[in-house]
Amino acid sequence: MKNPILILSLVVLLACQKDSFKMTTNISPSSDTKPKNEISYLAIGDSYTIGEAVPLQGGFPYQLTTILKDNGLDIGTPHIIAKTGWTTSELQDAIKKANLSEKFTVVTLLIGVNNQYRGESKEKYRQEFKELLQTAISFANGNKARVFVVSIPDWGLTPYGQESGRDIPGVSSDIDAFNAINRTETLSQGISYTDITPGSRLVASDKQLVASDGLHPSAKMYHQWAVQLAPALIKELK
Repeated sequence: MKNPILILSLVVLLACQKDSFKMTTNISPSSDTKPKNEISYLAIGDSYTIGEAVPLQGGFPYQLTTILKDNGLDIGTPHIIAKTGWTTSELQDAIKKANLSEKFTVVTLLIGVNNQYRGESKEKYRQEFKELLQTAISFANGNKARVFVVSIPDWGLTPYGQESGRDIPGVSSDIDAFNAINRTETLSQGISYTDITPGSRLVASDKQLVASDGLHPSAKMYHQWAVQLAPALIKELK
């Protein structure tokens, strides 16, 4: 039986939306049973984790599980706690409200783009990211080797970013600064860190990497993220 899915999704764009969009929330019924040796996977984050503007199976958590299955790993459907527009503090609040007691075989964490977008302080981001890292470790039953952090992609080079009126080089520089924080804190804990940011900047020359909303990654880009993440998970889980 597949694992339960927890998906809280808001169909909007980052923290500052182009227009008003329909709000949708999807929470699947939970299940108390699963195959004894099945690998469980929790993905926590924001729009980049739910796969905003692409089909559910096109998001990186689902594409990652497909790759792992193709490599002989018995992994269930991802549990996802994520919502478009969430900052670190909003993700923390949502995790508390979810009140999950379950432990997971692996956990991925990708968060911070909305802190950057809203102009929140880097000091606040560092503190809350450190706390979320500890939360991820706890969800992985204290096993740091089972936690995998993903860097923040650069939204500034997307069509939406180009039309936003923002200082695009400034956005890229700021994204780098936030990533320097999450990278430092991740590696200081001996946790795996996957840098997808350089690839996210290829949207300037390959529009197929952008979803139909002009802002979020396409399934093609999410596949690239999954391919980058997979070797570390396969090495740890086999």
